[in-house]
Amino acid sequence: MAPTPATTHFPNPQSNNRDHREDIEVEEGLSQELKDLILSLPRERGWRTRYLYFFQGFWCQPAEIQAITFLQNHFQAKDSDVVVATIPKSGTTWLKGLTFAIVNRKSLSPSSKDHPLLHSNPHHLVPFFEYTVYGSRDLEAPDLSSLPDPRLFGTHLPFDAMPSSIKTSDCKIIYICRNPFDTFVSSWIFVNKIKPGSVPSLTLDEAFDLYCKGIIGFGPSWDHMLKYWNESRERPNKVLFLKYEDLKENTTDQLKRISEFLGCPFSMEEEERGEIDSIIKLCSFEKMKELQVNKSGTFARNFENKHLFRKAEIGDWVNHFSPSMVERLSKVIDEKFAGSGLSFKVSS
Repeated sequence: MAPTPATTHFPNPQSNNRDHREDIEVEEGLSQELKDLILSLPRERGWRTRYLYFFQGFWCQPAEIQAITFLQNHFQAKDSDVVVATIPKSGTTWLKGLTFAIVNRKSLSPSSKDHPLLHSNPHHLVPFFEYTVYGSRDLEAPDLSSLPDPRLFGTHLPFDAMPSSIKTSDCKIIYICRNPFDTFVSSWIFVNKIKPGSVPSLTLDEAFDLYCKGIIGFGPSWDHMLKYWNESRERPNKVLFLKYEDLKENTTDQLKRISEFLGCPFSMEEEERGEIDSIIKLCSFEKMKELQVNKSGTFARNFENKHLFRKAEIGDWVNHFSPSMVERLSKVIDEKFAGSGLSFKVSS
């Protein structure tokens, strides 16, 4: 069993028990067994739900626990599978689009006017395990046999929570993370846009305090990043570790890394005819933001696509952080990543 994070102070399991049970009961489709399990878990105030629950070493919501359990029990990976794994709000939509375009470029020219990415959000083309593939409330195992190879999936799950078949097979995992300063700001703004009206809004200071304690969906964020980082160093053919900042600053080189990692490197002929540039243009923030499907469509649990596209900037955190916030999060990052070889630039 994963240890309880030392920085977290859990409430008395008997306190607010009525609210706790009400929080579980409003979730449709949960079995009684799962409800009993959730009621036994440590909990803290949630960002967009009343509570987050500490399950298998990370924080998540009741419906996510059900989907994750189902995924772990039923999913069988194929060696040809590709999983796009991300810390939330770190460029997930962008990386999914890029991966889809790279993998399918032989049959779907990125310069085609009928390319699927012009008519479908990347989350439809690279579906989340926990929200889409195994997100059904009827608890029936999905039939994945008709999906073409390579099958593409997405997830926010920490590495240790991945199904065993993913960890032991030859399938590939592409992981991206982002400077925790920008990730925090992006998460706070996103959650305040999508949370139900019945859940009180978190102030910036309240959300920041929880974040520094590691209490955020699929967090602690540093544990999430470090595990994928270490796996990428131990098994570079299994896990490709990317930083959002590197992808933004030199997209061409990072696309070459992704294609080589997936075993489908760009040929000299492809480069000369501008194939990489076509993919970059197709998946650019400006292009995707202006597509009708991303202005009016929804994905997963009816989240609106338009909320996925805000600024896509590096360093926007300087517009939100006070000096004391910079000092506190810098200290956390220094402590958590010490000696790992993983670092982030936090100066403005």
